[in-house]
Amino acid sequence: MNPFDVTGFLGTAGLVGLLVLLFVETGILVGFIFPGDSVLFTAGLFAAQPDPFAPLWLLLIALPIAAAAGDQCGYSIGKHFGPRVMRGRLARFIGDEPVAKTVEYFDRYGPVTVVFARFIGIVRTLVPLLAGLSGMNRLRFTAYSVVGSVFWCGSLVTAGYFLGGIAVLRENLELLFIGSALTVVVPMVITLARRRRAAARARSARLGSGPTCDDSSSSAPLPR
Repeated sequence: MNPFDVTGFLGTAGLVGLLVLLFVETGILVGFIFPGDSVLFTAGLFAAQPDPFAPLWLLLIALPIAAAAGDQCGYSIGKHFGPRVMRGRLARFIGDEPVAKTVEYFDRYGPVTVVFARFIGIVRTLVPLLAGLSGMNRLRFTAYSVVGSVFWCGSLVTAGYFLGGIAVLRENLELLFIGSALTVVVPMVITLARRRRAAARARSARLGSGPTCDDSSSSAPLPR
């Protein structure tokens, strides 16, 4: 059961697997790797089929609940274990740039970030964690989280439901999945490449600043 094979995942895991995936994507830091946007769109497309894995009305109710519940889990982790998590190996793997971008969104847009971050890969995973870590009021966070979850799930599922009948889209779902995955993979590759270049420059600087011989001492007469 591979969540990156969206059609196979929904066909095998069904509604329960979809709910778990949405919860994990924002509830646990490792969830940043999941292609939530394309999964929601495909769920709407499947709901429009003659024998759907779940009716549209159920998806529009259950999916936002799972997404908002994941936000609550991420907020709690940030509140109680935030510094430890941010020093952990997974946070170092994600890199400083996505974290800095998320903090910048909070500084610029305030709590509204919780709403629109739903549509930005990686950022939607970091937002609950950083909201809890920063001490954002939980009731305010929850209100914006519910709005964002309803808007995110509702818009993508509904788009898949009504646009899935278009043959061009239905026959080129792979391109949609690849595009969704690239929104996560490309920033990660850039971050890792920059980190590797920085490490190489640091090694070069250390080698270049090694001990050198003093000319005056080398030309001094040897003791007799």
